[in-house]
Amino acid sequence: MAKIKSLLLVFMVLFSVSCKMKSQKPTAVSTSVKEITPPLFNADSAYHFVAQQVDFGSRVPNSKAHQACGDYLVDQLTKYGAKVYQQKDVVMGYDGKQLQMRNIIGSYNDKSFKRVLLAAHWDTRPWADNDPNPANHHTPILGANDGASGVGLLLEVARLLQLQQPNIGIDIIFFDLEDYGTPQFAEGPDQENTWCLGSQYWANHPHKENYNARYGILLDMVGGKNATFFKEGISVEKAPGVVDKVWSIAESLGHGAFFVNRLGSYVTDDHLYVNQLANIPCIDVIAYEEHNQQSSFGSFWHTLNDNMDVIDKSTLKAVGETITAVIYKEK
Repeated sequence: MAKIKSLLLVFMVLFSVSCKMKSQKPTAVSTSVKEITPPLFNADSAYHFVAQQVDFGSRVPNSKAHQACGDYLVDQLTKYGAKVYQQKDVVMGYDGKQLQMRNIIGSYNDKSFKRVLLAAHWDTRPWADNDPNPANHHTPILGANDGASGVGLLLEVARLLQLQQPNIGIDIIFFDLEDYGTPQFAEGPDQENTWCLGSQYWANHPHKENYNARYGILLDMVGGKNATFFKEGISVEKAPGVVDKVWSIAESLGHGAFFVNRLGSYVTDDHLYVNQLANIPCIDVIAYEEHNQQSSFGSFWHTLNDNMDVIDKSTLKAVGETITAVIYKEK
């Protein structure tokens, strides 16, 4: 009997342990992704990238300056660790002219399905058609703010991405031929689809099959002195959550004077086609001057005065810090 009792005791202990093991819930494995502290955005560096583009001269299609600046952008993205894609084709301008188009895309963490698109246009207006002097209307502009500022800011972001990858994939897209839209001196009405030829092309032929992104942020004219960025109308309609996210982060960083919490105008810009054709919610961070009689985009918009004199490092810093904070908060 002693032996039987001993075996019985062992059985009871094992049964008790077995029941406890079954009743215990499995320990949850943490799948949370930590927010990454972004590297510091350097406004001096962004300013340098803007100046480098302006030094090529007017980057109008079919010109040597356009070709040289495009090569420079490819080299910079490659230098900062991006996988670079290029889209080259011939497209037709408003006047029937054949234009050499070149979209340039730099991808980071290329295999991630969690992606954010950052974009700017890199071409410049072939005509200063808003210049106060009619004699200048057929002269190309330098486009320090209208073109180079957004690209320069994103080149600085590319430099930071090489230093510290965020939790997601980032695609930096430099759209071509945004500014070849119908000039003011042309006869007949403005034709909306003559603008943003590069983004229309990309939206119909993305650089990767079945490309998608959580959202996109377009930067246009983001370096001017005393710039203000109101909430653009199409952005609010198509991507209200992204607008709120960006403006909220800007406010938290102390940049509320730049990012005005009010509705601005509706703008035909590259984000229109990213929304309409690529079905990616995309917003436009674009300068807006509420009471400027010459242009709500600033008195130097599409004039010969759009040169490095209008670029302010404090504006580049405000926008750059905001965009950097946005992408490094993504999980």
